[in-house]
Amino acid sequence: MAIMISIPAGISANQESTLSLTENLGDTITQTEATINQTLTQIDCSLSPSMEGFGFAAPDTGSSGFAPPSSGSSGFTPGQFGNATGVPGAFGGGAFGGGGNTAMNETFYSDINSTIDDIAAVAPTLQVSEGTNQTMEMFGRSFTRLVVDYVIEGLPLTSDLVDNYPILPTNITAGRNLQAGDSGVVLLSENNSAFFGAGVGDTVEILGESFEVIGIHGSTGVEDVTTLYMNLSDVQSLTSNTGYITSLTVFADSSDVVSDVASAISALHPELSVTTGQQRLDQLEALKTNYETALENAESTLAQTQSVAVQEIIVAVAATSLIVLFVMLYTVRERTKEIGTLKAIGFSNWTVMSQFMLEGVLLSLLAGVVGIAIASVAAPALSGLLLPAVSQGTFGRGFASVANSGTTASITLTPQLISIALGAAVLLGTLGSLYPAWRASRTRPAEAMRYE
Repeated sequence: MAIMISIPAGISANQESTLSLTENLGDTITQTEATINQTLTQIDCSLSPSMEGFGFAAPDTGSSGFAPPSSGSSGFTPGQFGNATGVPGAFGGGAFGGGGNTAMNETFYSDINSTIDDIAAVAPTLQVSEGTNQTMEMFGRSFTRLVVDYVIEGLPLTSDLVDNYPILPTNITAGRNLQAGDSGVVLLSENNSAFFGAGVGDTVEILGESFEVIGIHGSTGVEDVTTLYMNLSDVQSLTSNTGYITSLTVFADSSDVVSDVASAISALHPELSVTTGQQRLDQLEALKTNYETALENAESTLAQTQSVAVQEIIVAVAATSLIVLFVMLYTVRERTKEIGTLKAIGFSNWTVMSQFMLEGVLLSLLAGVVGIAIASVAAPALSGLLLPAVSQGTFGRGFASVANSGTTASITLTPQLISIALGAAVLLGTLGSLYPAWRASRTRPAEAMRYE
């Protein structure tokens, strides 16, 4: 009975989990696609990983950390900048962007706006990830990686950028958005709000400094689930990175000139990785295709799980019925003399049959209650052993973190499932007791009294 109850509970949990993943991932893709479509004039620039330390002054030079390019130059002369060894550690401990972005001197890239035509605005950004270092052992070697708790993103809160360009999240679920001139305040994501245990109007401590929460934003894409936003100058001061950024967001005058502007930026600063909105859209389409393939695989796995569940339930029902049948046959056999006595003193066939039927039903009902009690504790373990689960890993690491935001289905016994289980116990008890009870009612008193 515990197995019979656990299997449908596991199936329901798998269905609920798959449905939640599907809905969340579908919403995430739609939101991300809409955001990218709105920013097709946007060009993202960050320092290539291979150029880490580019633009930093050597510790003993005392220079400003950059040298402006000479007229007509590409903006990058090998050997022009000091050795950066040891310097990035002074700028956020190498935690920029969760290890994916590298700090660079914002002043060095001021020439982009003044030199290249068809640029409407440039927004420098500093992104720093905070978390704990986790050491892993692999192939006999130790590796340390940052497990990110939250990502701090600093943006220039000028009226021109805030009012005219999509540099801030738009899905505000509580409070208000950041405004031009804001300082000492922070805009949290819903994930951040849960992490800090804080809401609008509360104060949170970030890297030893206190900030007031002025708003909460919902995710508008795959990348900002754990991101909190504040003024660029606040982040630079907070992390002792004054004058440094991790990326530049360039806005072209129109979508028609984006490719030309991107090419011009790459030519002027070949050390930068340049990504346009159209490129991000193409990447999203490829990711979306992978997601749809993974979803089909998950649905196929779920169909196989349901097929296995039906087979296992049929086996469990047959086994239960046979157990009741054999137990009741044994009971009738052991109580033959008792049956003969009852028949001899005037009990009718129907009365004898009803007695054994009732006995079988009560025993099955009691077994059902015990089975439900066992399943209420062991259902997750039993369903895990008997059913192939639909893993969230099917969807890939990029989507799983978004889809799994509070959507993991637990295996629980619902009142409806308990009622069905008790009904099944009574029905199986009735069917299993039917033949033994009929056989007992047909026993002749004289033969029963002689039975040894």
